[in-house]
Amino acid sequence: MSTMTFKTLLHRASPLAFVATLALTLTSTACLAASPAGQTARDYPHGPVSMIVPFPPGGPTDILARIVSQQLSETWKAPVVVDYKPGASTMLGVAATARATPDGQTLGIINSAYVINPSLQKKMMYRNEDLVAITQLIRVPLAIAATPNAPFNTLSEMIAYAKRNPGTVTFASPGTGGTSHLAGELLARRAGVELTHVPYKGSSPAHTDVIGGRVMLMIDPLFSLMPNVKAGRMKLLATTGATRSAPYKEFEAVAEQFPGFEVQAFIGMIAPAGTPADVVAKVQRDAAAVMAQPAVKQKVEDLGMEIVASDPAAFQKRVTDETAQWSKIIRDARIELQE
Repeated sequence: MSTMTFKTLLHRASPLAFVATLALTLTSTACLAASPAGQTARDYPHGPVSMIVPFPPGGPTDILARIVSQQLSETWKAPVVVDYKPGASTMLGVAATARATPDGQTLGIINSAYVINPSLQKKMMYRNEDLVAITQLIRVPLAIAATPNAPFNTLSEMIAYAKRNPGTVTFASPGTGGTSHLAGELLARRAGVELTHVPYKGSSPAHTDVIGGRVMLMIDPLFSLMPNVKAGRMKLLATTGATRSAPYKEFEAVAEQFPGFEVQAFIGMIAPAGTPADVVAKVQRDAAAVMAQPAVKQKVEDLGMEIVASDPAAFQKRVTDETAQWSKIIRDARIELQE
């Protein structure tokens, strides 16, 4: 209520009318402060929390979401219910998160498709501006492996071979427009070579063809490739993290030859835009505490993932940077999804 309105009521209204109007104003203000949108970290959460997962049950994203949701339920003394909304390259689930009331009672899980979709999908179901970053929970290191009879054994040898034999080096990925595909396109541009992409519907058939020599290279999560590498069915050339992978330091990182090269898949947490900043900060702190638990850390590492638990600003920077990076690669390589 403005000063002018207050004075007008004071001088012109009857005492009874003034008291009634003032009471209504104070009640409205109190209701607004107590509304879900006005929730603060002090009283969060005020009931069950929904965690939207844009995948069907059973995959690594689901497993991680269930680990985190269970531990957050114990921390908050409130249910955290995993809500599966798969489809449209994660867009159905992310759109549902964006439409939710921004009170922290609905959280969303995302993966690297979140930074690829804006440049790859012809029709988006949301804008990334409709959501706010909370934390990057984990990263997933990728690696480049070769068929066992490939005429090269190292990354340098592969690049030299590709330069001598333009257009002959093929690389498999689990699908067009995924992180593995884009990693190969980025490597081709940084190395100045031509690599021919061979998309598959999932990793398993791609592995089979690389092992059999029908495709020369495979880019996939490191943990997915290592069983075949250890068994001698593939040769690992390099990893794609910013530095060498801690468990496998014998393998070089692409960044050693091409500084700044880094491609790692991620899984993170988001909320609808407008969620109070202190609620976002509390969710991040509590999620980081969950990820720091020894039992959780072991489970995550068993899945072939590395814990990050970044703060909201750091996660938003990664989202912004990767969205720009993949937009350029998708445009330059003229990558399009098949109808």
